[in-house]
Amino acid sequence: MSNVSQNVKKVVLAYSGGLDTSVILKWLIETYNCEVVAFSADIGQEEELDTVEVKAKKTGAVAVYIDDLREEFVKDYVFPAFRANAIYEGQYLLGTSLARPLIAKRQMEIAQMEGADAVSHGATGKGNDQVRFELSYLSIDPNIKIIAPWREWDLNSRTALMAFARDHGIEVTSTKAKPYSTDRNLLHISYEGGILEDPWEGPPEDIFTLSVSPKDAPDAPETIEIEFAAGDPVAVDGEKLSPAAMLKRLNVLGGRHGIGRADIVENRFVGMKSRGVYETPGGTILRTAHMAMESITMDREVMHLRDSLIPKYAELVYYGFWFAPEMHLLQKMIDDTQVDVNGTVRMELYKGNCRVLGRKSDRSLYNTDFATFEDDHVYSQKDAEGFIRLNALRLRIQKMLKR
Repeated sequence: MSNVSQNVKKVVLAYSGGLDTSVILKWLIETYNCEVVAFSADIGQEEELDTVEVKAKKTGAVAVYIDDLREEFVKDYVFPAFRANAIYEGQYLLGTSLARPLIAKRQMEIAQMEGADAVSHGATGKGNDQVRFELSYLSIDPNIKIIAPWREWDLNSRTALMAFARDHGIEVTSTKAKPYSTDRNLLHISYEGGILEDPWEGPPEDIFTLSVSPKDAPDAPETIEIEFAAGDPVAVDGEKLSPAAMLKRLNVLGGRHGIGRADIVENRFVGMKSRGVYETPGGTILRTAHMAMESITMDREVMHLRDSLIPKYAELVYYGFWFAPEMHLLQKMIDDTQVDVNGTVRMELYKGNCRVLGRKSDRSLYNTDFATFEDDHVYSQKDAEGFIRLNALRLRIQKMLKR
């Protein structure tokens, strides 16, 4: 149901200062005759945010919030997902999916501070983001009014948006539109639509931002060491780093060696398939290192049970259920599995690959005395015969029945 029939007094808008959200800001004021508060989150998109306040106020915003959420994004959203080794459909490291609930949460906090009765976003009616934003809003305040302009207005092309901006004196930088859409934060950058809509066509090399082509990466490999504490990375090559600084460092290291590119046709929650090209250099290194750390510190059955839940966890994140009760339950369980995931992983970065060279931990379950092929006194090989025969019993019975 459209909100136009509803009485809206004040809206908090997720605002970037680009064409879409600039038009939305003015459109909200005109359509709803309401006050608009603009909110921009710095989650590592590397865009100049110092002009945002002036621009938003010029377009009609009554207040502007610009919040640096980089540390919170990595600490409370990226790291929990990486403790779970979360990956959607085997390839996507959830860069956009993890950022949306944080933006929505902060937006709702501002709405409360400002006494706003509505929130708005610039996500289209075809994608996943509208679901992620709105499920998050409603889980925080079941009665909040939500305005999604792309589902209401008739400004359905860039040309129409430009014309609206011109007619309303909104300054829009006259850069040539990129032939695809992008989303960037500290975890990744994504490219969708436009020239990428044909899944047979490879992405042009010049779209990539965070990484060099593996072909152009250094001819000499680089070795790094990542230290973990309770499942989170805390130091690189002995240097302690904050969560955001850690991910930034790993992005630089991975990007230099062409690591973390992915070209995926994924299943959107709304039902259609979508082709996306992603760069997640730091995340790719981190996931590989984390799994190596777990390999010597995590019990087999705990690991297998947790691994069976990765698709479910990733799906919940991708679909927008970050604040759902089942997500809280899953995260609690996963965090319990990470208590002893402490130690150091040594890796080699080389031409698009990150390879584990070694791992060590004070909490290691790996015991050379047990695993050795040399002479040992901890394991009688003869015991294996009974173990095998007991495990074969049901298989033998099955075969005997068939005869």
